[in-house]
Amino acid sequence: MSIEEIFQTMRELVAEQFALEPEEVTMDTAFEEDLGADSVDLVELVMAIEEEFEVGEIQEEDLSGLKTVGDTVNYIASKVK
Repeated sequence: MSIEEIFQTMRELVAEQFALEPEEVTMDTAFEEDLGADSVDLVELVMAIEEEFEVGEIQEEDLSGLKTVGDTVNYIASKVK
């Protein structure tokens, strides 16, 4: 799965969860700063990511580094290769 494919899927997941148009989501979109995500939003998003990409459970220490859509795309890419 390419970075672009992962991004497109992430874009859909984020847009759906935060009631946005997919075009509004970029690699630089920050979950907390740009989307106003709280801990519940982030847990729901992580669960959707784990299911969609079949990456298993994302560890707590990994989550702390995932601040933007781009961070998450790169993390997923490292897990699905």
